[in-house]
Amino acid sequence: MRHEPAQSPHVLRGLAVEARNVTKAYGDRVVLNDFSLDMRPSEFVALLGRSGSGKSTFLRVLGALDGDVEGRVWVPRRRAIVFQEPRLMPWLSVLRNVTLGLPQTRAVKDHGLTTLAEVGLESRADAWPRTLSGGEAQRVALARAMVRDPHLLLLDEPFGALDALTRIRMHGLLRALYQRHRPAVLLVTHDVDEAILLADRILVLTDGRISLNAPVDLAAPRGLSDPRFGALRRRLLTELGVDAA
Repeated sequence: MRHEPAQSPHVLRGLAVEARNVTKAYGDRVVLNDFSLDMRPSEFVALLGRSGSGKSTFLRVLGALDGDVEGRVWVPRRRAIVFQEPRLMPWLSVLRNVTLGLPQTRAVKDHGLTTLAEVGLESRADAWPRTLSGGEAQRVALARAMVRDPHLLLLDEPFGALDALTRIRMHGLLRALYQRHRPAVLLVTHDVDEAILLADRILVLTDGRISLNAPVDLAAPRGLSDPRFGALRRRLLTELGVDAA
């Protein structure tokens, strides 16, 4: 597979991500089947699908974490990934986790502190990961991604392990970070409501291909009381094979 940093020509066509004819198989099981996708700069896309539908596989392809794939992918050089598990290094402080892999200059440390402040954790910069709650640890993971000023932010079920109230807070935080920095975002999630609350466009992946491409044309703040929210929710659940009655 050709996996190339996004320069011209497709940047000139107004795309942040361009994937063409991506195919991935595990033995005889085809997970991605001639899959193609375009994403615009600063577009927030949510990817839904049943378990094993290939959602996380495609995210890993965009993140250059899986090279055994057919097809072509162009992505920005500056990209970052947040997984369901925070994946913090327990022997490093919160600040060192945020700036992991970056030169430990004064400017980088200051940028790390600023980013921690954006997620409400500047006061925990010297704390150890074991002292953090689950929500705090995931905020550190978000800060570690955002400190790199990514043009593409990849989110793989980032709130799946959190309790309901913490998830709601994290939704607000993610939306605020997105509005402030405007990266292109691909969110992989099983949560239909989460997708509608956060995304500009929702894709459903079925049998390795996009079976539904649904723009989200809802005014903020979005909520279940909006009849259009409920209608879109039912449409998505039906596409996923869930009884939406």
